[in-house]
Amino acid sequence: MVDSDIEVVRRHAEVLDPSRGVGQILDRIGDATLVLIGEATHGTQEFYRTRAHLTPALVSSRGFNIVAVEADWPDAFRANRWVRGHGTDADADAALGHFVRFPRWMWRNREVVHFLDWLRAHNARQPVDRQAGFYGLDLYSLHRSIDAVLAYLQSVDPAAAARARERYACFDLFGGDPQRYGHAAAIGASPTCERAVIAQLVELQRQAALYMSRDGHVAADEYFSAEQNARVVTGAEEYYRIMYGSGRASWNVRDEHMMATLDALLEHVGRLNTSARAVVWAHNSHLGDARATQMGVQGELNVGQLARERFGGEVQSIGFTTHTGTVTAAPTWDAPAELMAVRPSLPGSYERLFHDTGLGSFLLDLRGPAGDALREPRLERAIGVIYRPATERQSHYFSASLSRQFDLVIHYDVTRALEPLELWPQRDADLPDTWPSGV
Repeated sequence: MVDSDIEVVRRHAEVLDPSRGVGQILDRIGDATLVLIGEATHGTQEFYRTRAHLTPALVSSRGFNIVAVEADWPDAFRANRWVRGHGTDADADAALGHFVRFPRWMWRNREVVHFLDWLRAHNARQPVDRQAGFYGLDLYSLHRSIDAVLAYLQSVDPAAAARARERYACFDLFGGDPQRYGHAAAIGASPTCERAVIAQLVELQRQAALYMSRDGHVAADEYFSAEQNARVVTGAEEYYRIMYGSGRASWNVRDEHMMATLDALLEHVGRLNTSARAVVWAHNSHLGDARATQMGVQGELNVGQLARERFGGEVQSIGFTTHTGTVTAAPTWDAPAELMAVRPSLPGSYERLFHDTGLGSFLLDLRGPAGDALREPRLERAIGVIYRPATERQSHYFSASLSRQFDLVIHYDVTRALEPLELWPQRDADLPDTWPSGV
């Protein structure tokens, strides 16, 4: 008699033991170079807390020195300076001060503050080449990245700053709104800025040796950040230029940019520190191999797929699921964060299967017999910054083979909403530069 899927999961799942902390998970990771730690929502406390506890273990005991997150480069780099003991911010709350756009709660929350506090204390005990950094992978910060490139060049090469200012003036017609630029470019109402931003990146790269030679490790980091900001500008220009034509193409541009940033980080940190290992925090939709999902069938790729293609067995990927509880999310674009009830998962989904085991919270290794039994596609839920319970089946479920997406999955049957550092009234909400993907 063939066991039911419920019995297979019961037999192979490891109920999470609070007394062991993250030891159960760490034991399963092995000697990876990249550990991709997902989340099934952008607003669940347990997902953030597990990442914020597992990552210190990877940093302190396995030599990981890059924490790369689904956030914009200049915003995260301010926090990176603080965890390395640089800059003028008084505490972690202040170091997260660049996170002012919707959805602020993704990074301005208690779990991230606690993690940054730990990382700063850890780095204070390490020589500079043993410290770990905190970096952003995303590409939405078009204008902040322009400002960062100009500020850097003004400090090291004012004449180059003037040339950069002239090139980036291409965006001035659109009043600081990259979506206006994208729409104008899409309908042919304005020349594109593509050549200008590429020319600026190329000029900056040609001066790399000169700019990095001035102050050792710090100069190399500051140049690298400026180059990454210039890369963000080129990536954002492309993203906004094509987003009105194809959601699939813009998704792919975004994830290819995130993977290219991760590659650049590994090369940069490896050059300065002799070795580089990275932990990545992002949504399941970015870190679970797209080839195992409805996304891949539709022509979309993601970081999880690209990382496996690039690094093979050096990658370990961890997904999360939940059955019900609460979540911090918004009901629509640019709305303030709300504490929202998560509807019980649908029959036929992985989340309902895991709930029906009666195990509560558990870890499941998908590389063995359990993965073989769960290879057939099922529904899987994804909640981003927007949650629409009334249309949940259409808005938040897709088909996937979980055991082909991830190496490990952690299920929390009932979860709690992430606690933002502050709540904002409607009049203070910022434009949603994550539109239209939301994850």
